[in-house]
Amino acid sequence: MMEKPRLSIAVLTLLYLLAQVIAIEKPQYEIVHAESDFEVRLYTQSTWMAAPVSEISFEKATLDGFHRLFQFIQGANLNWTRIPMTAPAVTSIVPEAGPFQSSAYSVLFYLPLKFQADPPVPIPELHLKPYVWDSHCVAVRKFSGYAKDDNIIKEAKKLSVSLRRSPWTNATSAESNFAYSIAQYDSPFHFIGRVNEVWADINATGGCEYSKIAAY
Repeated sequence: MMEKPRLSIAVLTLLYLLAQVIAIEKPQYEIVHAESDFEVRLYTQSTWMAAPVSEISFEKATLDGFHRLFQFIQGANLNWTRIPMTAPAVTSIVPEAGPFQSSAYSVLFYLPLKFQADPPVPIPELHLKPYVWDSHCVAVRKFSGYAKDDNIIKEAKKLSVSLRRSPWTNATSAESNFAYSIAQYDSPFHFIGRVNEVWADINATGGCEYSKIAAY
């Protein structure tokens, strides 16, 4: 069986260098609550391109999903449209999908504002689909280094502990499509000062405005 092509070191390096000089678009949000080890954000509605992946390993799922998304933004769509890089790259864990925490993931690429209303259609072979993330509240914990199989669950548990000690205890959403998500902001070749985040949706039916939550 022919091995799937992977992004070359030259391509990844070029992407990283371009990211240093080009303003990369990010999804819009406002911070509504902040603690020393986490914050709560209110994200506006946004459209992403999603790559579903069935895989035990978070790292392998992220590589597989991002490889397909990279082909899409390089022009593997019905319009032959090239799409600028955005950040972060998000890998969301689908809850209760299998053993060992999960065997299903969704790797998400945030579409630039230009393509939010009318995303290019991916070629069928990539098995991608648009995903509209409604306006939602997210608890966020930052962590450094590389996001790997052996540390993402630990970081998610740390966020859970922080939430239990805060006014947001028992606030994680049971209706979310994802157990939690890992957002990565840096190229693999950015070795120092890497920024990652673990995200957990917050159940805030009436909104998560700062005034409705007691702050420390």
